Amino acid sequence: MKKTALLLVVNLLFAFVPEAGAQSALEQYLREGLENNLVLKEKNIELERSLLALKDAKSYFLPSMEFGASYTLASGGRTIDFPIGDLLNPVYSTLNQLTGTNAFPQLENVSEQLLPDNFYDARFRASMPILNTDLAFQKQIRQKQVLLSEYELKIYQANLIQDIKLAYYNFCTAHTAIEVIRSSKGLVEQNLRDNQSLLANGKGLPSAVLRAESEVENINALLIEAESRKRNAANYVNFLLNRPVDSEVVFEEQLADLTKLVELMGENDLSSRPELLQIQTAENIQETVLKAGKNYWVPKLNTYADLGSQSFDWAFDQQSRYLLWGINLNVPVFQGNRNRNQIFRSELGLKSIQNQKDLLGDKLELDLQLTKNEILANQAALKSSEKKLESSAAYFRLVDRGFREGANSLIEFIDARNQLTQASLQKTINSYNLLKSLAQLERQLTTETF
Repeated sequence: MKKTALLLVVNLLFAFVPEAGAQSALEQYLREGLENNLVLKEKNIELERSLLALKDAKSYFLPSMEFGASYTLASGGRTIDFPIGDLLNPVYSTLNQLTGTNAFPQLENVSEQLLPDNFYDARFRASMPILNTDLAFQKQIRQKQVLLSEYELKIYQANLIQDIKLAYYNFCTAHTAIEVIRSSKGLVEQNLRDNQSLLANGKGLPSAVLRAESEVENINALLIEAESRKRNAANYVNFLLNRPVDSEVVFEEQLADLTKLVELMGENDLSSRPELLQIQTAENIQETVLKAGKNYWVPKLNTYADLGSQSFDWAFDQQSRYLLWGINLNVPVFQGNRNRNQIFRSELGLKSIQNQKDLLGDKLELDLQLTKNEILANQAALKSSEKKLESSAAYFRLVDRGFREGANSLIEFIDARNQLTQASLQKTINSYNLLKSLAQLERQLTTETF
């Protein structure tokens, strides 16, 4: 029993000594998450869509060409009457009498249908804007929307890195807790065997055996709960990595980088936060929209040219072919104050974004300060739990020796063992709480986190 107790104390005291390259597994999971996470893939798709929209906006400045054709058949409808026979036939008759010939035939009156029958019109049309401020503003907006998508991608990447770290730290917490509980389980099982042996030799009491059995079951219950937390944490890690939920998650002991922690605690610059850059870009977009609205009075000018052929009965000759060039000018004069209302809406939208920007800045500063306060609290809690673990280990050694010598009771032994187990578990929790708060601080400052 003395050997078992010594092993338990050693395991608890050195539970957090990391191996070289302790974060290699975590780094691998971070890279895997950035490569495979489904939501991150969707963010990349949205960025590609924004880039395509920008290409579309640029393309409106280039000439465009299209082919168009129409063909009509018609019967009836309005007509234009030409009394050519009534006008020329008397003259032609007189001429025939004078010449003694029939050189001038009699003509019929003409009735021409207005709707074209068996008529086609086929043409190529090239058009190009000459002056259109809407296109220029639209291009600027699309460029800034690409930045919005890039910042949205960076925001989710930072959140994903933080989530993977927190999930992995939860997994490590549960894994280490299982090791602590198993070490304690070996101790209480040894205590049960000792009491059963004493009872069999007539030197023990049945109550001591029952109490020892109860302690074993208590440890088993704690172990089952810890294993459940470990499975849940592993499942969530796999979910973030887009892996099957039952995939193995490798445990590696983690330790806070105190040098980096001190450096980050002195950092207060939030200007690189993608959230701030994103809302600043949204503000720029709204300013561009407002500027575009105020330029509603600028005329729009574009030119076009048609090259085609039109004729009846599918004729295609020198007479049917044509070339047409023109210019379109559009000047807004009055549109029921819709342009002015649009300007007012844009101004209100700009004020709203500016308010959101100020609110976001205050919130980010508050979150940063709260995270730093949490780190200070976790550091103090970790130091306290380390001292408590040392005291509990020393107290357990004394009680264990006294219990074996008959100077301490079973209740005192169990109480000392419970204190040691709880102190070890609390040190585990506080150690990883510090790592979690460090990950949150890295997220607040948007630093490179792996």
